Amino acid sequence: QVQLVESGGGLVQAGGSLRLSCAASGRTNSRYYMGWFRQAPGKEREIVAAINWNTGSTYYADSVKGRFTISRDNAKNTVYLQMNSLKPEDTAVYYCAAARSPNGISRTTDYDYWGQGTQVTVSS
Repeated sequence: QVQLVESGGGLVQAGGSLRLSCAASGRTNSRYYMGWFRQAPGKEREIVAAINWNTGSTYYADSVKGRFTISRDNAKNTVYLQMNSLKPEDTAVYYCAAARSPNGISRTTDYDYWGQGTQVTVSS
């Protein structure tokens, strides 16, 4: 089992920045990908960004490319999501997730463990 705890959400004005953190504990050696997803009210959960825990290679949704950066700190077992130039449409609950296998990187079904989520609200 892997436990994931997100932090760093909050309220920010459009154009501002936030950094989300996701601390992992438990059987952390079973992770292959770490991902950030988000879910806005009335919408499906969608991929934001993901990172290969071993190689550091990254994946971004088109909607956040050039604005968001995913990174990891292996020593701290923590993955980060730096969000810049935030827009009102980025408002959502953001979830951290971990995948045990390399079968896929962008679907919710690719991931085995989930955090509780953290709210990000961007005001216009």
